[in-house]
Amino acid sequence: MQDYPAMSAAVDRVEPVPRRVRAMIGDEVVIDTTRALYVWEWPNYPQFYIPVEDVKPGVLVDEDHVQKLKRGTARQQALRVGDIHRPEAARLYGDDAVTGLSGTVRFEWSALDAWYEEDEEVFVHPRNPYTRVDALRSTRHVQVELDGLVLADSSSTVMVFETGLPTRYYFNRTEVDFSHLEWSDTVTACPYKGKTTGYWSVRSGDVLHEDLAWAYDFTTAALEPIAGLIAFYNEKVDLTIDGKPLTRPVTHFS
Repeated sequence: MQDYPAMSAAVDRVEPVPRRVRAMIGDEVVIDTTRALYVWEWPNYPQFYIPVEDVKPGVLVDEDHVQKLKRGTARQQALRVGDIHRPEAARLYGDDAVTGLSGTVRFEWSALDAWYEEDEEVFVHPRNPYTRVDALRSTRHVQVELDGLVLADSSSTVMVFETGLPTRYYFNRTEVDFSHLEWSDTVTACPYKGKTTGYWSVRSGDVLHEDLAWAYDFTTAALEPIAGLIAFYNEKVDLTIDGKPLTRPVTHFS
């Protein structure tokens, strides 16, 4: 049994989105709705399905490709805004779609340049309404090692508890041994935390373990306690908490 809560929403669950959802291509708003739906295509998080009436007229371009999908028949759509053309960007569901999805459009997230829930930009995918992400200060002793190298040691971490993921331990930079770390150009994003501002690989002898640590210098408001701190992938390093070694968890980050 894993030592953190699993996701609870079932695949194919459909729920209304109580937030205003907007999306942009360039500087033009092409989606603006208060009637979006959450659809769980897998347990970890939902996707937005948008009423076609709330998509800017003329933006969708039918590609004359009909798809028989699990949730109904859909017509493949491109997006066109001025000189910008993005093929295979969306699917428009027809009358035989599962309850509530007829006349909705499911967009590829990356086909839009920016997504917003109310006036806050959201990255990667919609935020799961059943996910909690809590950042709590802790005086438990946490140590990070890899190949016998101590990478971080602290009794003042901030622990991040996120539904469906192992606990992450964020260290003050003064408690991280940067002599083993090498800067990386990698940038990732999280719907709940924001965009990373730093990534580091770990050098162990002749071996470079890529992108094991990261930081968010500018976080969302809810995760401000981790701003500027550094965390490591539990899946790829050896963690000891109050003297007890933790088993490396297996997740999609492994």
